[in-house]
Amino acid sequence: MKIIPVTCAIIHFEDKILAVQRSKTMKLPLKWEFPGGKIEARESEIDCIKREIFEELNIHIEINERLTPVIHEYPNFKIELIPFTAEYLEGELKLREHSDFVIVNKKELIILDWAEADLPILKEYLLL
Repeated sequence: MKIIPVTCAIIHFEDKILAVQRSKTMKLPLKWEFPGGKIEARESEIDCIKREIFEELNIHIEINERLTPVIHEYPNFKIELIPFTAEYLEGELKLREHSDFVIVNKKELIILDWAEADLPILKEYLLL
């Protein structure tokens, strides 16, 4: 099974963090995740995450650091999820694909119903 490279961002809005909820029509409906998307041909990880965040959320971010990637196999596909921590820079947050979002304290993230691939990333982030 081919591995799909996907980036995601843990975006800080000062001392709070953004999480987004997948829509009912997406794969893994209504699961929470860190926003991001597939890396396109000849695109760097950094370029991908900045592009995806702008396309999905209408905001600009500054990348801080790359965390440990996770390879996760779902029943019909396998992804390598490449996480980054980032800071919100500017823009009015508008959901273009997701059904909802929250901006919460770090400790509040654990109460959300996360997509499985995001769980190891959440655990690593909570230890930072």
